Amino acid sequence: MQSSTNSDTSAEKRNSSNQSTGAVQMRIKNANSHHDRLSQSKSMILTDIGKVTEPISRHRRNHSQHLLKDVITPLEQLMVEKEGYLQKAKIADGGKKLRKNWSTSWIVLSSRKIEFYKESKQQALSNLKTGNKPECLDLCGAQIEWTKEKSSRKNVFQITTVSGNEFLLQSDIDFIILDWFHAIKNAIDRLPKDQSCTSRNLELFKIQRSSSAELLDHFDREIKEQKPEHRKSLIFRLQHSVSDTSDKSRVKSRLKKFITRRPSLKTLQEKGLIKDQIFGSHLHKVCERENSTVPWFVKQCIEAVEKRGLDVDGIYRVSGNLATIQKLRFIVNQEEKLNLDDSQWEDIHVVTGALKMFFRELPEPLFPYCFFEQFVEAIKKQDNNTRIEAVKALVQKLPPPNRDTMKILFGHLTKIVAKASQNLMSTQSLGIVFGPTLLRAENETGNMAVHMVYQNQIAELMLSEYNKIFSSKED
Repeated sequence: MQSSTNSDTSAEKRNSSNQSTGAVQMRIKNANSHHDRLSQSKSMILTDIGKVTEPISRHRRNHSQHLLKDVITPLEQLMVEKEGYLQKAKIADGGKKLRKNWSTSWIVLSSRKIEFYKESKQQALSNLKTGNKPECLDLCGAQIEWTKEKSSRKNVFQITTVSGNEFLLQSDIDFIILDWFHAIKNAIDRLPKDQSCTSRNLELFKIQRSSSAELLDHFDREIKEQKPEHRKSLIFRLQHSVSDTSDKSRVKSRLKKFITRRPSLKTLQEKGLIKDQIFGSHLHKVCERENSTVPWFVKQCIEAVEKRGLDVDGIYRVSGNLATIQKLRFIVNQEEKLNLDDSQWEDIHVVTGALKMFFRELPEPLFPYCFFEQFVEAIKKQDNNTRIEAVKALVQKLPPPNRDTMKILFGHLTKIVAKASQNLMSTQSLGIVFGPTLLRAENETGNMAVHMVYQNQIAELMLSEYNKIFSSKED
């Protein structure tokens, strides 16, 4: 009896143990079935996005922790298409303009985005673990184009996102920046063009951070409602473009009014706001303003040279300091009081350089264009007396400002020749210096070399036969 009682007791224990074990198995099965249903619902939601990878294993110990990790492929784990160093500048954030600041960045291009690192991605991983995330550019719906207006650098293209962010990328090496441009453009072209593209990408980040069913339901509603994130950016762009167009129109209208209302040059000269200059003006206009037939500047220069430069070696051949000559030119044009005896003009070559510049900048040379061919024909005559008479007759026909200025200038140069033993400036030397400056053709042709010979010969004849050429009939 005792043995049978013991056997019955052990059998009851085994039955109760089996029942409890079966209950636990049923609970596990039910739990697995619940997770299966949850995983299936999530898979159906994400199938359109193309993020479902391999089937979920039903034998994982911690099934809930690995659920979303297996269903969604993280954006950070997308295949890298291209990476390398480029110059980067962010010029707009959400439509708000930023100050352009170029920096070198390690660019990582994947199928949906671009990441910017300060160094290579492998070196930046340690920084990312501490919470420093790289700057990211979403390519979905983005636009890419070459630009020259946004930067003075060469090889610059701009990427504009639907959220209003604008980036400039640049490299001095042509083939590198061209390769990057085509790689990014191809990545953008491969992405879907639907309006919910951006909102989906934003929700994917949220799903990775949470595994709640509420978030999945919220994501499903967002897809169905299709509220595009970039409407605000489009409105901003339209408003910005309209404001730019109106601003340009106002500027154009103001410029037109300014141009039409601005006073004429003659009015400004009459009011004294613009003064007629000495250098670069016609000889007869300068003489008219001064009520003379010889410009006072020419007289002052000649007087200074005859006072302290007749015996200077290479006078009129040696060049003076150009900066000082330009300073003298500026003072003369501003009609300021000029004293060539001042210490700043002590270098006589500055004075002679300014005098040569005055004759060189005449719109029409001292020998007028219409007389050029006639002087050349006169110098070609074989008989010396005939040559002198022909040149003399032409000089008498010149306008008074040209004739009187020519007489004073060549009279001064004869004094230079008189001291040729000291200053080493002969008639030929002065002819080479002043011939092309005082006498030139209006339209230079292939006879420039021939003309130069005649120019020098005419200047030499004017010097050597000065008294005969410039003597009056009464003499």
